[in-house]
Amino acid sequence: MAAAASSSLALAPSSSSHCKTLKPPAPKTLTITLPLGFSSSSSSYFRILPCLLSRFPADASPGIAGERRGCGGGALGATMVSAPSIAKPFPTLDFETSVFKKEKITLAGHEEYIVRGGRDLFHLLPDAFKGIKQIGVIGWGSQGPAQAQNLRDSLAVANSDIVVKIGLRKGSRSFEEARAAGFTEENGTLGDMWETVSSSDLLLLLISDAAQADNYEKILSHMKPNSILGLSHGFLLGHLQSFGLDFPKNISVIAVCPKGMGPSVRRLYVQGKEINGAGINSSFAVHQDVDGRATDVALGWSVALGSPFTFATTLEQEYKSDIFGERGILLGAVHGIVEALFRRYTENGMSEDLAYKNTVECITGIISKTISTKGMLAVYNSLTEEGKKEFNAGYSASYYPCMDILYECYEDVTSCSEIRSVVLAGRRFYEKEGLPAFPMGKIDQTRMWKVGERVRAVRPESDLGPLHPFTAGVYVALMMAQIEVLRKKGHSYSEIINESVIESVDSLNPFMHARGVSFMVNCSTTARLGSRKWAPRFDYILTQQAFVAVDKECPINQDLISNFLSDPVHGAIEVCAELRPTVDISVPPDADFVRPELRQTGN
Repeated sequence: MAAAASSSLALAPSSSSHCKTLKPPAPKTLTITLPLGFSSSSSSYFRILPCLLSRFPADASPGIAGERRGCGGGALGATMVSAPSIAKPFPTLDFETSVFKKEKITLAGHEEYIVRGGRDLFHLLPDAFKGIKQIGVIGWGSQGPAQAQNLRDSLAVANSDIVVKIGLRKGSRSFEEARAAGFTEENGTLGDMWETVSSSDLLLLLISDAAQADNYEKILSHMKPNSILGLSHGFLLGHLQSFGLDFPKNISVIAVCPKGMGPSVRRLYVQGKEINGAGINSSFAVHQDVDGRATDVALGWSVALGSPFTFATTLEQEYKSDIFGERGILLGAVHGIVEALFRRYTENGMSEDLAYKNTVECITGIISKTISTKGMLAVYNSLTEEGKKEFNAGYSASYYPCMDILYECYEDVTSCSEIRSVVLAGRRFYEKEGLPAFPMGKIDQTRMWKVGERVRAVRPESDLGPLHPFTAGVYVALMMAQIEVLRKKGHSYSEIINESVIESVDSLNPFMHARGVSFMVNCSTTARLGSRKWAPRFDYILTQQAFVAVDKECPINQDLISNFLSDPVHGAIEVCAELRPTVDISVPPDADFVRPELRQTGN
């Protein structure tokens, strides 16, 4: 076992704390600050409204026009927030690699760099992993099983003698699952967590976010000097930054972050064995590089996982977009939307089965399939003229209310409030300070999920469900609002599209279509925490604002519709679609890549 680093080396002071509230620079022009989504009943609002209107012509802003009619309570604030003047510049994320071919792509006028994957590149893995004898994989949750098996299989194709070893806590129930996947103590590919940490040259830390926060000091102190810490999520950096800390300076720190859950990473890799690779796109980041190997190691890791293409980000941008996206369209928001729409449709006389099909099945089936292969505009263009009117009503009424919650969520993530919430919730799972343990229960017992069981039991194979125009309008409004928040916050188009579109329609939604939304909501601790906290917020604001505006027949915000139809993101999505896997993910009921406790769970 390598000597443990002293406590003074375990953590380095951060050069700056990114999770503190900073005062923005003084604006060059008059800025009127209003809370996003403020209530039109606010007395202060009525005091300043005449002043506001005197500064803008009647047709200057659709948000102002909406306020005058008493429709769209958050439109003015959101319109002002989304003004181009506050957008951060897009990052330039160039990188150098001596092993793989770097390729330049243009997304919405912005140049970015990627590395394409494929099984024909596996022979380059020994060069990418030069100096690495053991890759330790710590954890057997969502990503651990998939990444360990993909790495092992890819290295075998490359005839590499690099050992992929699983490290687990003593007594962990996951030992049996790891053995079933071919990792054993006898051949040196399965063992104790701490022994694996101390003996690995590349350590992939794939335990839960809360567990990382509680164990990082001991883990970092056990790592060998000049070894490489690999993360598949930037959560730990955010946690460290909240205390003004950073990683120790005697190790390299990299990230490869598949834009999909572990079962998707494994499933598409297995499906792609008969062709030149298929998998889940990944971002990569180099946070620290002590010896110049970090970039090639990260790219080799991503190629070995089967990523069709890999794009660059920073660890900080990754955790912001990932935690935010998970609470947005990937899990929390879609959960809230289907609950709100199902209730609305049934209350207006639609049968429960049809309401489920027109909400959950519609989003996870036909809408996702269409966006995946043809883009969002194809959803709109496939509608009749009457259908487009319904779409426009849903989109116009839902865009700003969704952005209201998304904007708040993003700021909670960047302030580290959401990160702290995850850590504290994880600690409440156990008895503490005389209080009982409060582990999370499953979210699958309400009426809608029971209806879903019945609907899927008789659903014909390959049935993608109906395309309901209003549902499509609400869902696409959410997707576009999330894209806009990330765009204004300076994320690259690769990150925006993968986090807001591709991960949703190519990874998570197919699983939801096969097993129900609650299957995904219940699949991991962080996912369940995010959905529990934010899904009710989306449900509430749509019910209280968006649907009320529709029922009052408030005029449709035509500028919003025009902006949607002409948004440059559509062209960027087309470019990314050309890089997508050549096979669609399949999710058979008995799929052996799903962890046993998840196979029959979820509604």
